[in-house]
Amino acid sequence: MDRLRAMELFLSISQTRNFSETARRFGISATGVSRMITDIEDELKVKLLLRSTRQVALTESGQEYARQLEGILWRINELQGNITAISSAPQGLLRVHSRMMFGLGVLPPLIAAFRKLYPEIHIELTLAEAPVDLRRSQIDIDFRISPPVEAGVKRRMLFQSDRHLVAAPAYLASKPGLQAPESILVHECLAYQLPGDEYTWLFKQEAQISEIAFKPRHVSNSGIALLELARLGEGLALLDDYTVHNDIRQGRLVRVLSDYRITNKGFDEGMYATILDTPIIPAKIRLFLDFVGERVAGPELRFAAHGKAAGLDAPPAS
Repeated sequence: MDRLRAMELFLSISQTRNFSETARRFGISATGVSRMITDIEDELKVKLLLRSTRQVALTESGQEYARQLEGILWRINELQGNITAISSAPQGLLRVHSRMMFGLGVLPPLIAAFRKLYPEIHIELTLAEAPVDLRRSQIDIDFRISPPVEAGVKRRMLFQSDRHLVAAPAYLASKPGLQAPESILVHECLAYQLPGDEYTWLFKQEAQISEIAFKPRHVSNSGIALLELARLGEGLALLDDYTVHNDIRQGRLVRVLSDYRITNKGFDEGMYATILDTPIIPAKIRLFLDFVGERVAGPELRFAAHGKAAGLDAPPAS
């Protein structure tokens, strides 16, 4: 007996309640359908159907068997589709969501280079500061700065980064020096907008952590805006190391309190690629993750990758 075909036939009968209709669907005789259902019942040693000249009804066992078969056959069809996708040329729409700084400063040139290798994969890039619900928004990959906490997803850490407290040289020249975390209280601070009314930065030196609350001069929900405000001399900004690396190297910004690790939320931040937890990762997702990961993993790669998109790496001041 072809067990898989017999299961498909039984599931069809449970839906149509008609042997003839099922026979037409599968292109076999009604007698052949009846024989295969009988073979299933004999193998299971249980009655699945109650048959009469006018109708077909499912027994209690038949109802439970049909319920479980629906999920099993759906998974089998999904598995076959995934395997076919892996063996064929990668193609289709890839929906990507990213934080603003990474999405603007790193992804565009990588997307352009990726297209040359896989021209049949089309990327839809959405940028926002908050994480996205992958299922509800039908997103394939979400690039986040914090590890995901929701169920049903898995993550790939592309790199771990530190936050640098930076300011423009002209700003620092007109203000008191910064020797300790408490020094920020006499400075203008540029804060990233978070829930709540209180703004704090955490300073860690060895095992000692200090939390300093401050009143910000400016607040924004965009790291790009904070970076530009810092360049303009508006105060101290706390930004990811890879986003300010070129500014520091070229003298547009100066890192302060470099003996401390500093954050506004947690010390485990970096860049995480978050995807749905499925048995098989579709080829288009796997290929793009590998492509991006190979080009941003590690300090030198991530520092070099940021700022290649137009307008993000401002020219040195004359």
